[in-house]
Formats: sequence, structure tokens, C-alpha cells
Amino acid sequence: MHKARASIGQIVVKKRIRGIGLVYKGGTNLMNDQSIINKRAWEYRAYEFWNIRDGTPMEKAKEILKDPKASLKKHQHHFESIEEMKIGNICGSNGRKAVPLSLLGADVTVFDISEENKKYALELADCANTSIDFIVGDIYDIDLSKYTEHFDILYLEGGVLHYFNDINKFMDILFSLIKLGGKLILSDFHPLKRCISSDFKYVPEYFDKNLQKGDLAYKNYFDEQEQQDFPDVSVRFFTLSEIINSVIKSGFTLQQFDEHRGWNNENIPFEFTILAKK
Repeated sequence: MHKARASIGQIVVKKRIRGIGLVYKGGTNLMNDQSIINKRAWEYRAYEFWNIRDGTPMEKAKEILKDPKASLKKHQHHFESIEEMKIGNICGSNGRKAVPLSLLGADVTVFDISEENKKYALELADCANTSIDFIVGDIYDIDLSKYTEHFDILYLEGGVLHYFNDINKFMDILFSLIKLGGKLILSDFHPLKRCISSDFKYVPEYFDKNLQKGDLAYKNYFDEQEQQDFPDVSVRFFTLSEIINSVIKSGFTLQQFDEHRGWNNENIPFEFTILAKK
């Protein structure tokens, strides 16, 4: 029996990976190895998980169709009058944001590492009687000959930065994908959040820079016996200054920075949203 006991996006760090690289048969390149690890993880029972958490694609589509804009939650005010705009949804997961954006009239392309996420997302779009493009692959390997200055808006949410060890290279890629005058909407977990335990005690790890092993975000939705078979993810956490400086250094103009309370209105910084313009 499945048990819903954790929220998606919660990363439980298990073990720091020491040294300057990981050694696999594929080589010792840190970024490539990290992507291999995370692809393996996010293609393990992800489609099954989405059906557990969000319902079947048809059930989720019915929910979204009631009010597509409401599905964008705290970011809906960033998406006024987006008809015919090209939106890139980086690490767009199961399409829960891409589909409402498409229903609002945008031309949406999802980039994500997981085939299982793609399966749910395309079924979700079909059930909602709309369409999205979904590119499976490593963000570091996006076809820049096709997508350079292609998008009016890039949208990232749900906690994705920790999957990219080289945040400056990652941000440079995002900058190259956006048209001149386009905007970046980046929402992620607040770095201070990981320094506050579930019982509100201080955890001294804010400045840790090591690549780390962690639990797959949806692992705890399954029985303990099943959890033993789940692969780990590979993550690298960043300080707030590293995140903001990577946006500025890549060439973006930072327009707004917002901090958000916890999902249950906890009086701690739980997430943030950056709005930047090219």
C-alpha cells in the first residue's frame, strides 16, 4: 500500500560525495555524471508517483480545466496576456504548469530529463485537449542552434537548481535561450530552508558546496520496503548570493526578488521567486 508521507521537492541528504568528481564507466565529468544519476532516479516509478499524487492525467486535466490560471498559483500574475508567446518550461516535470500555460494560449516547450515525466505530461495535455512540446535530455545539452533567443519567457519552479552543479553555466544557457526583452521567472527553494529542521532547529550547512547524494523527492510516497530499491539523486545546494550573482553575471537584469512563506504558512523563508529581464 502506498503512503503519502512527504512533499515533492523535499531533498534528504544522505552522504556527501568527497573529491572533485564521480567515477563511472561513462567518465569522470562531474556534470555529465550528475545528469546520468538524476536521469536514472527520475525515470524510476515517476509516472506511477504522479498518478498517486496528482491523480490520473484525466483527473488532473479536469482539475486544471476548471481554472488554468489558478494552477499557476503564486506566479499567475506573471502570465497576463501570454497568447502566442513562446514559453520554455525548464525541468517542467509532469506538465502541471506547461499544460495550463498552453491552455492560456502560449506555445510551450518543456525540457526535462525524465521519459516518465514526459509520458504523464503528454497524456495530461491530450486529456486537456491542448498540446505541448516535450524535449527529454540534459539541460546542458540543449540544441542552442535551434533554441538560441527562441523564448519570450523561461519558467522554472518547484526546486530545480540543486540538480545542476555548475550554476553559472546553467544560467548562461538560460540567458542564451531567451529573446532580447524576454524574461526569466525562476522560483526555487530558499537556501535558508535547508538550515531549518522539521522541528525548527538550526542545521549548520548553509555554505556547503559539496556534491551530495540525496533521496529521490517522491521516495517517501511509497512503502518503506519499496523505498530500499529507489536510486539516489545527486545534488549541489547553493547560497542565496550564488544564485543571485549567477543571474546577474549571465547578463540578466534583476527586476524583482520575492521570498515566500512555507506551504502551511510557516513564518520562515521557504521559497523565493526571481524575475529578471534580458
